[in-house]
Amino acid sequence: MLIFVFAALTVASPLFAQDLLEQIDSLVSFTENDFSAEYTITQDKPGQGTSVTKAAMFRRDSEDKYLILILEPSVDRGKGYLKIGNNLWLYDPVSRRFNVTSARDRFQNSNARNSDFTQSTLAADYRIVGRSSAQLGAYSTRVLDLEATNDSVTYPAMKIWVDENNLVRKYEDYSLSGQLMRTTAIPRYQAVGERFVPVQIVIIDALAGRNVNGQFRNERTIITVAKPSLNDLPDLVFTQAYLERVSE
Repeated sequence: MLIFVFAALTVASPLFAQDLLEQIDSLVSFTENDFSAEYTITQDKPGQGTSVTKAAMFRRDSEDKYLILILEPSVDRGKGYLKIGNNLWLYDPVSRRFNVTSARDRFQNSNARNSDFTQSTLAADYRIVGRSSAQLGAYSTRVLDLEATNDSVTYPAMKIWVDENNLVRKYEDYSLSGQLMRTTAIPRYQAVGERFVPVQIVIIDALAGRNVNGQFRNERTIITVAKPSLNDLPDLVFTQAYLERVSE
């Protein structure tokens, strides 16, 4: 695994900076294998309690595809998301209809976005416009300020904290005006083959929340990932026909 010296970033060329983002992407993307796992998404809305969504994830990064099948709660069982390239559909098993949705939309009314479940594309979507170093808990990190290079991204600006192994430990997402929108922490990764799966993700919404007992509490979503696999998946999995079949 490649480890970078922090000081090198202070004199890095644009080409080196782009190469760094590509290496960050490569550690958590699966372009040579299919990927599947079980996801548990726990949404905490202060004063309203928590809700839990369980889903099966199937990804084929080499073709920019994913399928997410909702397993729980029972009222949502059979719903699914199908991404093929830039197209994303939400399937409703009650109406048996596929509705076009957006990568920017909330996933199942949580603080996660649909774009959070695809492969990492920092190198394709952002450039580094600032850099520093900081201690983040137990991690010595490089802090990279990122600016979007296209309009297809969910957030036009980001700040990421990258550890010595090139794994992102924290994200901050910003609006075009510089407003902090949400903060994401990734305390745990699991090695799968030569790649890494973030198996615990904590998303804190900077804008949504409510006062509880006189104190403002932000909404948060915790995503846990279990049983990651790199086994090959049938081509049929990444089709509308498959989603219709398994939702019956």
